[in-house]
Amino acid sequence: METLQFISIACAVGVFILLFIKYKKHVFFSGVISFLAIVIFGASIYLYGSIRTYSEKTDGAKQNVQAVKINEQKEKLEIIRIENKVLIDAPVIKQFPELPRGCEVTTLAMLLGSAGINVDKMSLAEEIKKDLTPRTVKNGEIHFGNPHKGFVGNMYSFNEPGLGVYHEPIMELAESYLPKKMVNLSGQSFDELKIPLSDGRPVWVIINSQYRELEDSYFQIWHTKEGKVRVTMKEHSVLITGYDDQFVYFNDPLTGIKNKKAPIKDFEKSWVQMGSQALTYSY
Repeated sequence: METLQFISIACAVGVFILLFIKYKKHVFFSGVISFLAIVIFGASIYLYGSIRTYSEKTDGAKQNVQAVKINEQKEKLEIIRIENKVLIDAPVIKQFPELPRGCEVTTLAMLLGSAGINVDKMSLAEEIKKDLTPRTVKNGEIHFGNPHKGFVGNMYSFNEPGLGVYHEPIMELAESYLPKKMVNLSGQSFDELKIPLSDGRPVWVIINSQYRELEDSYFQIWHTKEGKVRVTMKEHSVLITGYDDQFVYFNDPLTGIKNKKAPIKDFEKSWVQMGSQALTYSY
């Protein structure tokens, strides 16, 4: 926009200079042309400054609104008392037999159900964004989809290659059911998850199916369109429903067990190893 304004001003001034040269022997015309050139140049500078000032004010206003929203969210979190132990009665849904690799969308169905949104896991499986990149091996390197971009592989059968999906596409899908209410806790500390749990809200997470930190031998590098991604075939998703000083409790779509428990320290290490991915909702 600024470049276009500059070009317009330069062209206008150039035209008046040419007219001035053409009519410089005519005192009256040359005077009028000079006057108009000065007026237009001055008006253009004034208009440019006004637009730029307005743009800066608008950007500042947007930043202020965002800062207010962040502060409001922090204030809301601060008034929630962190309990020593929590156990939430949330829906439990089993992913089998329909979705052998559908733990993420099945866990999302549990999370949405806890928020009062009844949606079938099969509908979520159909709606989740997919990365359709086929699996190939070139020079010993695996080329496949990116779980940060969409579900990778076949969700419905182990007879074809596949893996799962990470929090970004799940967050996008969840927001279509709970607009402006989803909360992304990914990248936070494990203690931050205790805030919504203490408020009666379960948490969707990505861990592994052994609920502990895995050795490096369980992981492999995939080459995707966006770059390298480190993945494990043990990747899993559960709905955290509670905790105490020794255990974390969760609804497990793999087994269909409600409030299954695992040592909290091992579970936390598993969660961190898988990228500290977590989602919940606000009221």
